[in-house]
Amino acid sequence: MIRTRITKRYTRALFELAADAGKIAAIGQDLAVVEGLLASDDALRDALLSPVLTRDAKSQVLDAVIDAGGFDPLVGNFLRILLDARKLPFVPDIAAAYRELADEASGRIRGVAVAPMALEDEDVRALAEALSKAVKKEVLLEAQLDPTLRGGLVARVGNLVFDGSLRTQLQRMRETLIKG
Repeated sequence: MIRTRITKRYTRALFELAADAGKIAAIGQDLAVVEGLLASDDALRDALLSPVLTRDAKSQVLDAVIDAGGFDPLVGNFLRILLDARKLPFVPDIAAAYRELADEASGRIRGVAVAPMALEDEDVRALAEALSKAVKKEVLLEAQLDPTLRGGLVARVGNLVFDGSLRTQLQRMRETLIKG
């Protein structure tokens, strides 16, 4: 709960500054790159999050990352504030919350299509268009693979679930037969 509150507070502040500067998308991209760096580079993550290193040493590492990454000054300053407040571990949560705010501001919503086999790009696009019509927003759809599904498809968009899986269809058929 506290982590969520902290994440929302920092995310909202960054988003409002980005909106005022007209840089919502650019800041979101930079934040996603930082999130990716922390997720993929163990040495960098350990250096920035280690309780053993001094704040000055962490600051030097962070400055080097900011300079090398060519990040917007707003993102650089934001990361320095997170470092000073000992909130750098929150970057993944902040990045996810920022994406949600940016999507909401632009009328988009993210979703996931889960299928038992890999979906073609055309199929994902067609499904995203159909879901966009249903929810009346642009749907950004990510395809995921779940071989345990056996057949059909399950799409999750926001709080909605569209379940066309074989398992669910067989379960409904069973319930109908039992009820008579």
